[in-house]
Amino acid sequence: MDKQNRQVGVLALVALLALIVAYFTPIWWVSLTAPNYPPDAFPDGIRIHFHFDAVYNGCKVAGKGSRLADEVMQGDFTGNEERWNPILDADKKVEQGAQGLDCVHEMNTINHYVGMFPIDVGAPVERPLAKFFFGFFVAMIVAFALPKKRARLIALAVGFAAVAVWMLVDQFALGHLAAHVQEYVTNAGTYFKEPERIAQWGENVRTISIGVIVGLLVAMVAVVVGVAKSRNFQLALALAPALIPVYFLVTYAAWLWFFGHNLHPWGAFTVKPFMPTVFGEGKVAQFSTFSYPYWGYGLLLLVFACLVLAFLIRRQQLRENPAME
Repeated sequence: MDKQNRQVGVLALVALLALIVAYFTPIWWVSLTAPNYPPDAFPDGIRIHFHFDAVYNGCKVAGKGSRLADEVMQGDFTGNEERWNPILDADKKVEQGAQGLDCVHEMNTINHYVGMFPIDVGAPVERPLAKFFFGFFVAMIVAFALPKKRARLIALAVGFAAVAVWMLVDQFALGHLAAHVQEYVTNAGTYFKEPERIAQWGENVRTISIGVIVGLLVAMVAVVVGVAKSRNFQLALALAPALIPVYFLVTYAAWLWFFGHNLHPWGAFTVKPFMPTVFGEGKVAQFSTFSYPYWGYGLLLLVFACLVLAFLIRRQQLRENPAME
C-alpha cells in the first residue's frame, strides 16, 4: 500500500508539473505557404501557435540583413477589389534592421481573402476561461494523490473554493468578462462590417461564458459530493484531467470545421465549404497548409500517460483492499 501510494504521488506530481507548464506553452502550430511567400523570406511560411489562452505569432524574428516581407497584405477590406496586394520589399527591410512579422495578423488577412472569419472569432469562451479549468484539474490531481478520504475532501474543498473565488472576482468584480466581450466585438469588426450581427455575437459570448462559469461551479460541487459518497469516484479525479489532450483536439477540430463551413460571401475568392487540415498537410486555393502538434502537446500526452498509470495503480488498490477509503 505504501509503495503504491508513493507511486501514485510521484506520477501525480509529474502530471501536475507538466500540466502547469503546458498551459504556458504552444500546443499546436499551423503554417501557410504560397508562391507569394518565398522560403528565403518566410522559412516557416505564415505560422501561428495555438496556446490554451490565445493564438500567438509563430514567425521568427529575422536577423539583421535577412530578407523578410515588409508588408504582405495591404488594402481596403470593406468590399472593394484592392484587397490582395503582396509586397516584398527586401531592401527596405534591410534598412530597417531586424524586425518581426505579426503572422496572426497576416493569417487573418489571408483568411479574409477567402471569406473566412478572423482567428479571434474562434473559441471566444474557451480561451479566457481555460485558466480556471486548469485550476479545476490541478485541484483534482492534488486530491487524487492523497491516499486518505478526509485529506482528499479537504484538498478538493480548498482548491475548488480558491478557483471559484478567483474566477468570480476575475470575471465579474474586475470586469474581465465585459472587457473580453468588448475586445471580441472590436476584433471581429476589424474585418467584417456588420455591427448589429457582431454585437449579437458579443452577447452570445457573454451568455455562454456565464453558463460555462455556472456549469464549472456545479461541477465542483458534484465532484466533492461524488468523492464523499463513493470510494470509486476518486478514480475520476485522475481520469478527467488525463483526457485534456482529447478535449483540445475535439475543440480544435470543431472550430476548424466552423471556420471552413462558415465562409463569408464577400471574400476576394469564392471557395466551397471545406474542412481545414487538423493534422498534416492540406491545400486550399494557392495555399499549402501545415498543421501539427507542438511540444506543449507532448506535455499533455505526458499528463495522460502519468495519470492513466496512477489511475490503474489506484484502481488495483481499491480492488485489493475493500476497506480502503
